Amino acid sequence: MQGHFKKKTKAKQEIPTAALPDIIFMLLFFFMVTTQLKPEQVLVEQELPHASQIQEVDDPTVVSYVYIGPPINKAAFGSEPRVQVNDVLLEPNAIAPLLLEEQAALPLEKRARMIVSLKVDKDVKMGVVSDVTNTLRDNELRMVLFNAVKASASEQ
Repeated sequence: MQGHFKKKTKAKQEIPTAALPDIIFMLLFFFMVTTQLKPEQVLVEQELPHASQIQEVDDPTVVSYVYIGPPINKAAFGSEPRVQVNDVLLEPNAIAPLLLEEQAALPLEKRARMIVSLKVDKDVKMGVVSDVTNTLRDNELRMVLFNAVKASASEQ
């Protein structure tokens, strides 16, 4: 009676892969719809000056924004113009570490092309702007642009 035992065959359970691309597409679409990018909260007043000629930046991924103006919350921060980088109000000489960190996060081929865009309120005195530009120059961040709004025909 030896050898009369039959080996039981297990039923193969295959995963149906026909619907897999559809499932992946639905997940991708779900995350694209539900994900929201956090907009930068401007903590200083911004009324940009008017300019007769304006030029667009070719690659906006290499631009870091610095906002300069009187704080919106004057009770907490006073009325003197403040400098904002990445949702933080700072002194003009303290902006370099944050901007250098942003530069280091860029791909190697884009680091040399990093642009610091200054969004300065039109009523800010030049002293604060000069302090910021000197700090940028001291830290080898030499590509600086000043944001402005295109002047209408009646303002020119």
